[in-house]
Amino acid sequence: MWKDKVNSFLTYLHSAESAQQYLTSCYEKEKMDDPQKYGYQNCYRFLYYLQHGQTFYKSGKDSPFMIQPILYFYGMVHLLKACLLTVKPGYPENTSVLAHGVSTRKRKKQQYSFLKDEVKIQHKGLFPYFASHLFHMENRSNEKKTMQELLEGIPEMNDLFFFHAGSFPLIKVGSIKEKTFTFPANILDDFHLTEKSFLSYINNYFPVMDHQLEKEQFVIKLSEYVSPLMNSPAVFHLEEENVYFPVRKRSGHNWHEVMSHYLLLYNLSMICRYETEWWGDLLHTLPNTDYSFIRLFMEVTSQKIPNILGYYLLEKHNKKN
Repeated sequence: MWKDKVNSFLTYLHSAESAQQYLTSCYEKEKMDDPQKYGYQNCYRFLYYLQHGQTFYKSGKDSPFMIQPILYFYGMVHLLKACLLTVKPGYPENTSVLAHGVSTRKRKKQQYSFLKDEVKIQHKGLFPYFASHLFHMENRSNEKKTMQELLEGIPEMNDLFFFHAGSFPLIKVGSIKEKTFTFPANILDDFHLTEKSFLSYINNYFPVMDHQLEKEQFVIKLSEYVSPLMNSPAVFHLEEENVYFPVRKRSGHNWHEVMSHYLLLYNLSMICRYETEWWGDLLHTLPNTDYSFIRLFMEVTSQKIPNILGYYLLEKHNKKN
C-alpha cells in the first residue's frame, strides 16, 4: 500500500545526510543553479519542518479535541513548508509569504452556522504561495469559500452529507489503481453538457485514451494512472483508494483538496482560539449538526494530510530527470 511507502520514505528522510541528498536531487531535477549548495544549506531546516510537523500531528492525536485544530493546523503548516523547500530553495523570500494568506469574517453571535461560515483568500501569504508553487494554481485572491463547499469536496465526508441531506455531493468513478473511470450517463444532464463537451471537460484534467457512452454509463479509458496529487474536480479517498467526482459542476474546479483542508483547519483554529464560548458550547452541549461535520473532518484530516504531503515528497524522489 502506498501509505506504507510514504511512512518508510519519511523515516528515510530523518537524517541530515538523507535530507541533503534528497534536496540536492530535487534541485537538480528542477535544473536549478548550485543544487549541492542549496541542498547543504536547507537540509536542517527541511528536516526540522518535517519533525515539527509530525510532532504537531502526534501531539494532536494525544490531546483533547478542544485544542486539536490548532495543533493540526500548525502541523500542516510545517509539512507544507518542508514541501515548499523542495521547489523554492530560497523560501521564504520575504515576510509577506509568512502570513496565513486567508482571513475569516466577523461572526454573528446569534444563529451562527459553521457550515455557512466562509473564509476569504488573500493576495499574499502561505495559502496562495503553496497553492501556486506546489499545485500550480492561479491567483484566487478575494475569492470566498464556505465551509460546506470545502467539506463537500472531501470524499470521506460523503456519507455524512447523505445522512444529513439525503444526497451525495460526490460519486465514486474509479480507483487510483485503475485506468478506467465510469460515470453514470445522467452526469451529462447534471453538468448540462453534451457527450463531446463533457469529454473535452475531462480532457482538461486526465489523459483520456478512449471513451464509450452506453445506456446507463459513460466509460473513459485513461492512458495512465491518476495520482493522489491530481489537480482536477476528482478527489481520492485515503482508505478506499477510490476516485470520486462531484455530481454537479461547480465553479473553481481547478483546486486541490489540500487547499480545502488548509482553509478548514485555519478557520477551526481561529474559532478554537477566539470564539471560545461558541466552541465550548459546541463541544459540551452538541447543539447542532456542526459538531458531526467538524468531528469527522478532524478525524479525516489528521490522517489524510500527512499522507498526501508525504506522498508529494515521495513523488519528488521518484520523478525522473
